[in-house]
Amino acid sequence: MALDQSFVGRSYSHDGPPYEVGREKIREFAEAIGDDNPAYSDPEAARKLGHPDVIAPPTFVFAISHRAVERQVIADPQLGLDYSRVVHGDQKFTYSRPVRAGDRLLVTSTIESIRTMRGNDILEIRGEVHDASGEHVVTAVSKLVARGPEEDEGGGSAA
Repeated sequence: MALDQSFVGRSYSHDGPPYEVGREKIREFAEAIGDDNPAYSDPEAARKLGHPDVIAPPTFVFAISHRAVERQVIADPQLGLDYSRVVHGDQKFTYSRPVRAGDRLLVTSTIESIRTMRGNDILEIRGEVHDASGEHVVTAVSKLVARGPEEDEGGGSAA
């Protein structure tokens, strides 16, 4: 069943404590993705680049923004999204500044669009990430694909 188009434009405000970005989380993430940029682990290297502390790799914010989507959008029972049928389709980031150790980040998620293609629902969700002082840090745009019901060989719905 197609998702309700009336959810387009619905925003979900941050509903918990801010995400506190730690040096160790940044270092672990950079190590996990195989990026040895010293600005991700060495405060002095980051300061030489003009940052007050280590900075995070550009994709680090995915974990923060996706967690907000899970807690806010996906968990909304009125939306009726079957998360067991969801795959991640795309991700884009637009930064105002890098994420830094010590940031306390808040995410507001907005459903930008819902469209149906070949029986699959495609949701585009924009996450506006601000620090605790209200400064914009990054906009994260995710596409989620909710696979439609599988069809059997006879063309009917699988049970």
